[in-house]
Amino acid sequence: MKLAVIGAGVVGVTTAYELAAQGHDVTVFDKRGSVAEEASFANAVVISPAYAGSWASPGTAWRVIRQLGVANSPVRFGGLNAMAQLPWMWRWWRACRPRVHATNRRALITLAQYSRARMLEIAHALSLEFEQSEGLTVLLRSPRDLKSALSGLTVLHDMGVVHEVLNADQCRAVEPGLNPSAPLHAAIHFSQEGAANCRQFTHLLRGHAQGLGAQFRFETEVTELRAQTRPSIVLRTGETESFDALVICAGAQANKLLKGIGMKLPIAPVYGYSVTAPLRHIDGLPPMGPRSALLDDRYGVSVTRLGQRIRISGCVELGGKLDQMNQSPLRMLYRILDDWFPGAGLIREAQQWKGARPALPDGPPVVGASGSPGVWLNLGHGDSGWSLSCGSARVLADRIAGREPEVDASRLTVARLR
Repeated sequence: MKLAVIGAGVVGVTTAYELAAQGHDVTVFDKRGSVAEEASFANAVVISPAYAGSWASPGTAWRVIRQLGVANSPVRFGGLNAMAQLPWMWRWWRACRPRVHATNRRALITLAQYSRARMLEIAHALSLEFEQSEGLTVLLRSPRDLKSALSGLTVLHDMGVVHEVLNADQCRAVEPGLNPSAPLHAAIHFSQEGAANCRQFTHLLRGHAQGLGAQFRFETEVTELRAQTRPSIVLRTGETESFDALVICAGAQANKLLKGIGMKLPIAPVYGYSVTAPLRHIDGLPPMGPRSALLDDRYGVSVTRLGQRIRISGCVELGGKLDQMNQSPLRMLYRILDDWFPGAGLIREAQQWKGARPALPDGPPVVGASGSPGVWLNLGHGDSGWSLSCGSARVLADRIAGREPEVDASRLTVARLR
């Protein structure tokens, strides 16, 4: 089939690769100049089935309310702009109910486990070399944080997610660079999870997709979809092109396109921040910074080694604007870096980033048919796009081919949002 993939982030590129590998004639469209230029550019690099998760969890809503207006809060509302997201927030509130959350969390863990296995399979088969590190350590600052974290471990155990609860001394043995003065009570260590450079992987996989015949058309913006006998796209130039099927991986811009087929999804651009800095090296001293990936559980901020750099990422901003870099979330990221690894980064050389992480209110993405003939969706991965991308792409390719996916993907259909 002749297929168009709209969007060249990690989700779009993995989708293009899987479709091209199945013999389809694939063209990828993106308004940017290359792959991974938006949400996939400098987001968190953690790959974690355990924490590929839904922000919609029991207790989160009240925690968010308590933190409103608090300095260094990990959640920020963009003033009056956030009012447009009230319908999304209402649906998110309802998705925080324990039974709904439990169903969605299991779906996310299942997809993330499958995705991680698929990523490793692709990397091995194609001999991809990109920055990777093994191990994820969740840092717990207090007994209360530990108690809260322990409540979610039963599901992880039932689903085969390998983990170990560590005391503070054991945690510092795993991550010896941690600040000895930091308030560390305990940790949860996931030896089979870790971090990898999403942007590097996406660029490498693009080359292999092209080797299979996929074409990439950059600086080519799709402005409209048309549902016809053969679905078509309209470009910014006014040109119209028809395909056997369209796959929408356009993230936060999806609804502008789906309007042309009479569809609207409850998807919101939940903004996140990151800071990436070179690691400091001092002759005669051990390497500074983390060995792998860490997550500060209280603030939802990851601190990760990327080769000879360190990346701190997190924060949730609703109703903001992509071109407005607010200083409060950045100050929080710098503070958390200083809490755990003081002096580890060359801050004057740091790269600051803000990106839109398109999220659905209940957590899981939508992967499958849109309901309009020939239009398929791979959308709404939130801040877990990297963790879910390879699995989502394979599920989508299988569905287009008329095959049942290798994992239970029943919770990923658009029907759950109606």
